[in-house]
Amino acid sequence: MRSVLFIGAGSDITRPLAHRYARAGYGIVLASRSLPALERMADDIRIRFNVDARAYAFDVTRTEMHASFYAALPEPPEIVVCLAGTLGEQALSEQDIGAARQVIDANFTGIVSILHIVAADFERRKKGSIVGVSSVAGERGRKSNYVYAAAKAGFTAFLSGLRNRLYPSHVHVLTVHPGFIRTKMIAGRETPGIITASPEQVAKDIYEAQRAGKDFIYSRWFWRYIMLLFTMIPESVAKKLDLR
Repeated sequence: MRSVLFIGAGSDITRPLAHRYARAGYGIVLASRSLPALERMADDIRIRFNVDARAYAFDVTRTEMHASFYAALPEPPEIVVCLAGTLGEQALSEQDIGAARQVIDANFTGIVSILHIVAADFERRKKGSIVGVSSVAGERGRKSNYVYAAAKAGFTAFLSGLRNRLYPSHVHVLTVHPGFIRTKMIAGRETPGIITASPEQVAKDIYEAQRAGKDFIYSRWFWRYIMLLFTMIPESVAKKLDLR
């Protein structure tokens, strides 16, 4: 059976996106640290859509375990969706390099590790699709989250290079730049309601873009124009602004 592997499946985007793939007949493989929650989700998907659904414990920062994790999957996936990441606390990252490293490892280093393993497999098989969910935050640093933003900027560049590498092998790589999403990652933070998307909206955008073979999307679409304007602000002006 064709299957989709979700890395960082604890994300609130996973459920609506997994439902779309399961409805299309894909088996679902969920991987994250929160195994009990994933097992409940897998049970629900099996019953709801009559497809195979499995859950595995996986820590993106435990890079020494990545090769054995991937090798132990019952069958290689056709699609890998990477939703792993953590916002972290900027103030703590400024004071504690260990905290900063955790943010960088969760949003960049660990993802590079597992996706290089996936890429080698897809390259050998001459097929596959990789979806990397990065962030508009990586397009410009702000004082409120620049460690997180730096990691996301690195992830976006990584995906661009990976796409270039894998194109001759007929492997598709999609980069997703979401803006604000109503998820637990930003719970308790104030965001503009009119430009804050639901997980279901973002899942729809990702699914349609992956199926269409696109290289890069914003979710929602209007973030393309927001970020165009935001990145046009000269650094000489931006440094004086209260960019949170």
